[in-house]
Amino acid sequence: MTSHDLRNQLASLTTEAFRPELADIDRLPTLDIARLMNGEDAGVPGAVAGQLPRIAAAIDAVAARMSRGGRLVYAGAGTAGRLGVLDASECPPTFNTDPDQVVGLIAGGPAAMVTSVEGAEDSRELAQRDLDALKLTPDDSVVGVSASGRTPYAVGAVEHARALGALTVGLACNAHSALAAAAEHGIEVVVGPELITGSTRLKAGTAQKLVLNMLSTITMIRLGKTYGNLMVDVRASNAKLRARSHRIVSLATGAGDTEIDKALTETGGEVKHAILVLLAGVDGPTAARLLEESGGHLRAALTHASG
Repeated sequence: MTSHDLRNQLASLTTEAFRPELADIDRLPTLDIARLMNGEDAGVPGAVAGQLPRIAAAIDAVAARMSRGGRLVYAGAGTAGRLGVLDASECPPTFNTDPDQVVGLIAGGPAAMVTSVEGAEDSRELAQRDLDALKLTPDDSVVGVSASGRTPYAVGAVEHARALGALTVGLACNAHSALAAAAEHGIEVVVGPELITGSTRLKAGTAQKLVLNMLSTITMIRLGKTYGNLMVDVRASNAKLRARSHRIVSLATGAGDTEIDKALTETGGEVKHAILVLLAGVDGPTAARLLEESGGHLRAALTHASG
C-alpha cells in the first residue's frame, strides 16, 4: 500500500475524522476543555451497549473453549496491544488463572509496552510468528484489538488464528472494519471522532477497555471463578489479598474470624475450598475433591456435598 493510499484510508475512518468545531480547543480555559472531554467520554458506554449481544455471544464461545483447557489470547498494537496485555496480566491475581491461560500479545513484544516499536503494527508476519510461538489449538481463542480495525498486526493475528481453527474475535471502533470481517465474532464499538484528531487512546481506548473487562470478567464468571459477585479464586499473594481472602470467606459464609482462620489454614489459603469447608461441613481434602469433580464451580460442589 502506498503512502497516498494509506492517507486516503485513514481519512475515511470515523476514528480519524477531523472536527472543525474543536479547532480552537487550545484557546479554551482548562475547565472548559475538561468538560468537553468528560462529555465525550460519557457517550462511550452507550456505544458499548449497542454491541452487547455480540459481546455476549463472543464470551459464551470463549468460555466454552476455555472450559476445555483453551487459552484466551489478545493481539494488538500500540494502545490496543497495551490494553490487552493489561487485561491479561490482571487475571492471575484476580481469578487465580495460570499466567499462560490469558495472554496479551503486543506488536513489537514487551518493549512496546513503554516505547513505540517502529513498523511492528504493520506486520502480519510478526503476528503469525507470535501466535505460532504459542502453538495454538482449536480450543484457543484469539481476540484482535484495533481502534481503526485495519491494523495489519491485529488483522493478521485473527486471520492466522482462524486458519488454525482457533476461535476468533475482532474488536474495532469503526464500522465495516477488516478486523471484524476477518473474525467469527466481530465487535465494532463506534465512538466517533476523537477530541484530539486521531488520538484513539481516548474514547476508542476507553471503549476497548470496557469490552476487554467484559470479555475476561464474564468469561471467568462462566468458568466458576466467582461465587455470586465474590472473587473466590483470588490468589492471596500479599497482605492486602490475604485480608481480602478473609473478608470474602466471611461474606460468603457469615462465619466468625476464628473459624475462617482455621478453614483458610486447613485449605492452604484457598478461598473457594475454605468456603466449602465452612458451608458444607467437610474437611480440606474432601473440599478439594468435590471442587475437582465439579470443575471448580463452587455452587456445583455445594450441591454435590449436600446430595
